[in-house]
Amino acid sequence: MFENLQGSSLDRRSFLRGSAMFALAIGVAVVPAFAQQQPPQQPKPEEEKKEDEKKKEEPKDPFDTGDKKDDKDKKLVDAEGREYRVCPQCAYNMYKQGRMWVCENCGYSYVE
Repeated sequence: MFENLQGSSLDRRSFLRGSAMFALAIGVAVVPAFAQQQPPQQPKPEEEKKEDEKKKEEPKDPFDTGDKKDDKDKKLVDAEGREYRVCPQCAYNMYKQGRMWVCENCGYSYVE
């Protein structure tokens, strides 16, 4: 394929030299574009105060209903009317047996 080229022979060394020159030309063209980018401007103290006030006003949880009840106060009841909790390992139902909560699925248990 390359045997019929006129004017110069294309060997490995000349190919690599040409590739290096091409990469250098691309690099020289790209570097000034990155050099022109300005660093982000520091916000003024007044803007910082306003941002802090906005953060304080916004609730931490967007789905928070405003109820301050703990998970212990919420009682989940299944179809049979038994109280249950959600297993921390497999997210299946845990039922109370005496003083222990036991998962039906994985057997995880803890004492209340």
